[in-house]
Amino acid sequence: MKTHFPSWKTIAIACTVTAAAGFGLAAGDNYFEVGKNLEIFNELYKDINIYYVDDVNPGELIDTGIDAMLESLDPYTQYIAESDLEDYRIMTTGQYGGIGAMIRKKGEDVVISEPYEEYPAMKSGIRAGDKLLQIDGRSVKGMGTDDVSKLLKGQAGTAVSVMTERDGGAPSTHSLTREEIKIPDVPYKGMIDPANKVGYIKLNSFTQTAGQEVRTAFKELKDQGAEKMVLDLRGNGGGLLREAINIVNIWVPKGQTVVETKGKISEWDKTYKTLSDPLDGEMPLVVLVDTGSASASEIVTGALQDLDRAVVVGNRTYGKGLVQQTRDLFYNSKLKVTVAKYYIPSGRCIQKVDYAHHDSTGHAVIKADSTILAFKTAHGRPVFDGRGISPDITIDRPEIPKVVFGLYTSDIFFDFANQYRMEHDSIASPDKFEITDAIYDQFLEFTKGKHFEYRTQSQDDLDKLVADAKKERYYEVSKDAIDGLRAKLNPDRSEELTRFREDISEVLKAELVTRYYFQTGRAEAMLSSDPAVKKAIAVLNGATYKEVLDGTYKAN
Repeated sequence: MKTHFPSWKTIAIACTVTAAAGFGLAAGDNYFEVGKNLEIFNELYKDINIYYVDDVNPGELIDTGIDAMLESLDPYTQYIAESDLEDYRIMTTGQYGGIGAMIRKKGEDVVISEPYEEYPAMKSGIRAGDKLLQIDGRSVKGMGTDDVSKLLKGQAGTAVSVMTERDGGAPSTHSLTREEIKIPDVPYKGMIDPANKVGYIKLNSFTQTAGQEVRTAFKELKDQGAEKMVLDLRGNGGGLLREAINIVNIWVPKGQTVVETKGKISEWDKTYKTLSDPLDGEMPLVVLVDTGSASASEIVTGALQDLDRAVVVGNRTYGKGLVQQTRDLFYNSKLKVTVAKYYIPSGRCIQKVDYAHHDSTGHAVIKADSTILAFKTAHGRPVFDGRGISPDITIDRPEIPKVVFGLYTSDIFFDFANQYRMEHDSIASPDKFEITDAIYDQFLEFTKGKHFEYRTQSQDDLDKLVADAKKERYYEVSKDAIDGLRAKLNPDRSEELTRFREDISEVLKAELVTRYYFQTGRAEAMLSSDPAVKKAIAVLNGATYKEVLDGTYKAN
């Protein structure tokens, strides 16, 4: 029986004293409650380890308790064990030592899902779809992606041997030297409307190099003649607060308040202002956002909107108005803890979920409509708190056909793109490549005999009808009619592959371009058909931009 554990009473007392000293818990009640509950937890933990009928792992037990405790607060307050520190570092810096490839589980195998451009995996000829067999002579059979990832990563400059297999062929061994891999914050920049001098910057994350990467991209595009700019923050889940300030500073004058944070203790009551002169304080700017734009993305978007410095196009953002800070714990572990809420220049906090209150099922509640407050931008336009950032111009998001999900989740797109790459050495440049009739016919032929499942909303609704009919005892008398309806609602896959060709072709195009031109090419290829990008260009080239900022714009 595993019963080894540290002197938890000693640690409990130390933690209690530290808490009292560090956060001013001089009030006797607070001090007593902390100390009492740590004593209880200490005894409970010790007794479980000694008396529980089966052997328990003390480390796993405490991790479970910590995770459950923190999860009850919010999704962002997390315990980071020493073993997870490298992943945390990668998240904040975008850097790690490795071969430069994303991996994924495919059935029982671990395969390369995408090599990064100009890194060891790509330069050695490893491609998407290649199955990993061995790493440094060690079989990866049965391993999960986390374990395989740890074997591939290591200090830059060290050697690693990787054995792969492509489409059932003979195994290949690649002798690689790990490099410092930097996942770019800006995967693509370019002139998307040269005739009207419109530049475009795609920002994927806010690591410690984000501000500099955006500044560099902006300068390059200005040198190419850009006089208008689109900043694409769609799908950007955020990152470092200081990088958000630096990016806003590209377009906003020195000394301007970008965001304020307010916490329970005065240490977190801070005001963040721009520190330098802008690169361009007048250039027309459109920011693209969606429901995946969160945290630092929302600070940039909200600040530019509140200051009437940009027009926001897209869909309502995620709604994360909370700030986290890391604190050092024992044994090289860390606590990432929510310490404050942030407020953008109009004074609003865009936090959507109220984690201090829960419904009857235990879930945190979304802020009630009655609590939503109105604020004003610099020019007096109304904006609102509590729901993320609402765009100035909303883009309708057509529902993705269920057949597309079926093809995607069954790896049909992935597998076809891998096969196509094996059979074709090159394709047209990303800005010119299209899914022709010949390529689509090839794809249709490829899908024959492939198993892929998907369900329509009608099928789900019919299942609910059946359940209700059985509950109300009408099912037996209506069974024949229901079975007939089910047969008619069952989608004809071949017909749907034709009817939804346009939607399918968009995903197929992205997969194929990625095989030849990687992330940069994929971003470039999808711009021409992107409705949000088209709208941004139209806003910048017409009267809408000025109308939005002066408050005279009327949505259709």
